[in-house]
Amino acid sequence: MRYNKEIKNDMTRKLYFTILSQLFISTIYAQYVPDILGDNYLRRTIQMPDDYEGKVVCTLVKKPQLPEAKQAILYIHGYNDYFFQKQLGDSVNAHGYNFYAMDLRKYGRSILPNQNPFFCKSLKEYFADLDTALAIIREEGNDKILLMAHSTGGLITPYYLDSKKGKLPVDGLILNSPFLDWNFGWMMEKIVIPVVSCIGKLFPNLTVQGYGDASYAHSLLKQFKGEWVYNTDWKMINGHPKKAGWINAIQEAQKTVQKGIGLDCPVLVMSSNKSFPETKEWNNEYLSSDIVLDIHDIQKYGQKLGNYVTRDTIQNGIHDLILSEKDSRDHVYRTVFDWLPGK
Repeated sequence: MRYNKEIKNDMTRKLYFTILSQLFISTIYAQYVPDILGDNYLRRTIQMPDDYEGKVVCTLVKKPQLPEAKQAILYIHGYNDYFFQKQLGDSVNAHGYNFYAMDLRKYGRSILPNQNPFFCKSLKEYFADLDTALAIIREEGNDKILLMAHSTGGLITPYYLDSKKGKLPVDGLILNSPFLDWNFGWMMEKIVIPVVSCIGKLFPNLTVQGYGDASYAHSLLKQFKGEWVYNTDWKMINGHPKKAGWINAIQEAQKTVQKGIGLDCPVLVMSSNKSFPETKEWNNEYLSSDIVLDIHDIQKYGQKLGNYVTRDTIQNGIHDLILSEKDSRDHVYRTVFDWLPGK
């Protein structure tokens, strides 16, 4: 009897260990670990359902929770981008908000070997990433959440909120140079882009644009003309070839938001006060202008995003306003924190 009891206990222990091991394996992606940014930043890799390229993850980065804070800001990066702007997270914390940022699928920390970086066939692919991030942020005790987004993230986020049809999961939207329209001439925007978009529906993997100019990266990187250090495997100096499917994804989302989507939450739209055309030759205007988008398009279509839109222009701001020279980025932070609803 004693022998049988020992066998039973041993089997119980093995079963218990097996269950714990399975739970560990199934949740390994859901644990926060120290992030590459250091300074107490944490990250959590989240396994998402496979897509047409195979395995998919997204990554939630955060600062440790502030004592008793019940409000948070979630930041979404742009195209050929990832979250590395520690000053943003630190400033958000300093103003009493918990801070989170997400590297969307196929970007930054979330790029996997099987994937074409930054590629999607529809911006709706990111909706699950945003749903997941917002659910986690609420589970961690935040009752009030604002979205903040840059460039392509500034197109994804209003497109996402429009899909909620009035049942908004956030309390406000802050847009830093949102990608609400192409920055091309009439022929490209009215003829070429729509044709390429149609082709993208049938042949999404067709490459339609190669690598780009390095001027914008040179305006940012400390090793060239800028102030910043970042991973150029994740934010590439010459960009990445674009496919017809991605062009179609952007075109479809822009067509939706340009009609006006009537968001019922406060929206802050920010841009530089001037745009300047990018060329292969360096120009010091690149340090004080948006050389990616047309600021007039940002302001025009930004006004149509909702019923409570505030627009502002940042003197001498560059495309990513929070990476502008100090006076301009200080202006950005003042604008954001003065605007915050309920402050």
